[in-house]
Amino acid sequence: MHHRTSRRTLLTATAVTAAAAATGVVAVPGAARAAGTSTDSRLKRLIARMSLEEKVGQLFVMRVYGHSATAPDQADIDANLDEIGVRTAAELIARYHVGGIIYFAWAHNTRDPQQIAGLSNGIQRAGLAGPTPVPLLISTDQEHGIVCRVGEPATLLPGAMALGAGGSRSAARAAGRIAGAELAAVGIRQNYAPVADVNVNPANPVIGVRSFGSDPDAVAGMVAAQVKGYQGAGIAATAKHFPGHGDTSTDSHTGLPYIHHTREQWAELDAPPFRAAVAAGIDSIMTAHIVVPALDPSEDPATLSHPILTGILREELGYDGVVVTDALGMEGVRTKYGDERVPVLALLAGVDQLLNPPDLSVAWNAVLQAVKSGEISVARIEESILRILRLKTKLGLFRDPYVTARGVDRTVGVRAHLAAADRIAEHTTTLLANNGALLPLSRRSHRNLLVVGADPASPSGTTGPPTTTLAEAFGELGFTATALSTGTAPSPAKIAEAVAAARDKDAVVVGTYNVSATSSQRTLVGALAATGVPVVTVAIRNPYDIAHLAGTGYTASLAAYSWTDVELRAAARVIAGRADPEGRLPVPVQRADTPTQTLYPVGYGLSYRTYA
Repeated sequence: MHHRTSRRTLLTATAVTAAAAATGVVAVPGAARAAGTSTDSRLKRLIARMSLEEKVGQLFVMRVYGHSATAPDQADIDANLDEIGVRTAAELIARYHVGGIIYFAWAHNTRDPQQIAGLSNGIQRAGLAGPTPVPLLISTDQEHGIVCRVGEPATLLPGAMALGAGGSRSAARAAGRIAGAELAAVGIRQNYAPVADVNVNPANPVIGVRSFGSDPDAVAGMVAAQVKGYQGAGIAATAKHFPGHGDTSTDSHTGLPYIHHTREQWAELDAPPFRAAVAAGIDSIMTAHIVVPALDPSEDPATLSHPILTGILREELGYDGVVVTDALGMEGVRTKYGDERVPVLALLAGVDQLLNPPDLSVAWNAVLQAVKSGEISVARIEESILRILRLKTKLGLFRDPYVTARGVDRTVGVRAHLAAADRIAEHTTTLLANNGALLPLSRRSHRNLLVVGADPASPSGTTGPPTTTLAEAFGELGFTATALSTGTAPSPAKIAEAVAAARDKDAVVVGTYNVSATSSQRTLVGALAATGVPVVTVAIRNPYDIAHLAGTGYTASLAAYSWTDVELRAAARVIAGRADPEGRLPVPVQRADTPTQTLYPVGYGLSYRTYA
């Protein structure tokens, strides 16, 4: 079956080459070669052949439900009809001529690698069937760590803050290269990563461990490394969220955040990673739905701000690549203006790609009417279309936008990639406390373990609950481990159940998740410690949990930075002494009772060699 699929794909690839030649567009081979003057001339001739409707469509990147471009499940057809007014991805492309599609797990786009590849090929066939054949740029959010759209059997890698804790730019680059190669193999050629935000606010509800850390220079180095990794694998990287979403206590999905940095503070704290991304040749940059009054006194969100996107990003930073909005359905960009004005204002501000509007018909027609009325000039949208087509050319999409089943099998989730992910993760786990040198646990004296704690949903929807994953990992290391999910807000009954289960165990491992001063997770840890059984806490998201666990009686504490399998398996190996804890905090941990005082500084981390 795979060989037949490959043969069909290769035949279709020949057809696309002929279609590209018919439009006068011949791709420059290889993803790393920049489009030259002659390529621009050919692309401009292609743009001139487009109708106004096709030009407007090229600016949009849209979601669509279904595992297939032409034959999705009935529930996905219904969802498409309800939200978009079309039945399938192919109908979406035919009606709106969209330039890109974004994949989501919840939209059932990413069931398994072979299915994703088939969906991507179907989307490309639909794009090349239009009046003016143009391949699509397929994108997703594959940050790794807590934000992943493509799950197992694809390789899942440590997220940004874990990589920041590892401190290795070469590891960050390798992670980007592996992730990029696997995305390219399934037809996804634009990844909305890396996160370039500097997380200087521990209360940040939306960035947190998605950031490499709190030091601008360290984050800049990691961002540049990941850009080179992703783009060296033949996909477009996307630095986000410009001009910097790291110092906010509001989630732009649900509100409009304000960043109160001065112009000087922005230049010192927020700008370095974006400057580094531009210097590394970043293909695309995503905007933030945030207000930065020091950068634009009008208090328009950055996505709609000409002073920020054109004045700073284009002119000051010298960036001439693709600018893509964050999702236009987020509340942060909808607070001040209606959905029909947002895409028009974004284009006027300097945006090229309009990502996932809540109502495509409203947004598409608003842009069309703005061009017809003269509010947006044809030259302005053609400027953005040229940037988009340059990127499609650079990625080789005009030459051959298709992928093969054989390429998927040779690339996605292969043994070498999985082994590299484990090696990278092993250097990220951070040991913050080890009272009495409890760790590493010995199979002789601590053979029988209880694993309890929070079990948040897998970011990719494919990996197991954290307690189960940890227990299985300990089992593979020769321990006897029992898993008990107690949740992020354990009830008195659940705490009592955990205490009863702990009494005949040699040690308890507790996975904590965003512990606060009033969290009943504190009560759980305290009650377990009161049994006299040693308690090891593992922060499976933000590393700040330990500050709120003071006085609970835990014996040892680690930060894993995510609850995905690769990072939990690495934490288990560290706890069991199969690996030394080499991670160092990439953010400071402040005292819970006195937030102005630092409990653990950037760079802190214990090693077993300390006790050797």
